[in-house]
Amino acid sequence: MTKPLDPAAVIAEFIDRVAPYNPQPDADPVAVLGVRTALGEDVFTLSDHVIRALCRAVESYRDPEDRGDCANCGGRHLDENLHCRDCGQLHGILGQVIADHVRRFAASPRPDPSQPASEIDSP
Repeated sequence: MTKPLDPAAVIAEFIDRVAPYNPQPDADPVAVLGVRTALGEDVFTLSDHVIRALCRAVESYRDPEDRGDCANCGGRHLDENLHCRDCGQLHGILGQVIADHVRRFAASPRPDPSQPASEIDSP
């Protein structure tokens, strides 16, 4: 079971990790950040060093579910197999291989089910 996140605790831990590297530890705070959740609320005063680190961390974050945009419909709901849940398009190498296979299969002659198997297999 996944441990629930406490946003205020996460921010406090981030500040604790970053603050020791502040080149101007005695400088006045430049930002105040308030966090209110069902777990309670906290207010943090942040130095320039910490707020810049927080901004860089937020800017560099990429959601693990972000697999890009659908080339067909522009949707942002590609599953782990690069299948668009919005339009059904497959993407990437897997999508190309499957699409090529489907095209080859669709273009190949179909055996007549009324013929015996021996006639189908003969050249």
